[in-house]
Amino acid sequence: MAAVNFKYRPVAGIASVVEFCGDAFPGDILKLEATLTRADEEAVAYSGVASVDDKPVAKLLNCLGPMVLMEDFDNPAAVRQRYRLLVESGAPPDAFGGVESVNFESVEKGDGEREGQFTVPHEAAFFGDHFPRRPVFPGTLLMDLKLKFVADLIANLDGGPWAVVGMQDVKLRSFMPPGEVLELFGKVDKIDGEQASILVQSRKGKRRNSSARVMLAKKSL
Repeated sequence: MAAVNFKYRPVAGIASVVEFCGDAFPGDILKLEATLTRADEEAVAYSGVASVDDKPVAKLLNCLGPMVLMEDFDNPAAVRQRYRLLVESGAPPDAFGGVESVNFESVEKGDGEREGQFTVPHEAAFFGDHFPRRPVFPGTLLMDLKLKFVADLIANLDGGPWAVVGMQDVKLRSFMPPGEVLELFGKVDKIDGEQASILVQSRKGKRRNSSARVMLAKKSL
């Protein structure tokens, strides 16, 4: 955002690969790193890694976020001030109090398929900065919801037990305002020995607004 003088801000768009390669527990200190390969008025391209004790626990590879007008979503002066705080003195510790959970209803269709439904909260603390002028359900929370949804599907999947090791081809296609009702769909993509994948998407009516492929690996007993 600083690269475009806070006239634009990025929103979540595409993540080619997400890897879950370690564990983070309550009390752990996460080190976050991001590498920008592009930052202009159209999009930001980046990769990133989260580490605990210098050991990666999650990686983002080949991600792209489209830029939108800052003033439509946020207060440019407030964002500029927040940026100065982060790069100078730093934000006060323990400011993050967690995020309230979002629940979904899920039913099994059989043959490795499952469908469900969830409602974007009408009010939530995270809308305070996502975003003040146009509240939007965060894409990261949607992906977390999808992983919980997939956990139901893989509980009795043949060849298991299975563990989620990553996601591929993550795409967010539209904004999700407060109160919107979305359908969830998941189905087994393939099972190949020690690996498997699940296709999962969310829809508003017939319109698909997000999709991803969840990657699985057989747990060692």
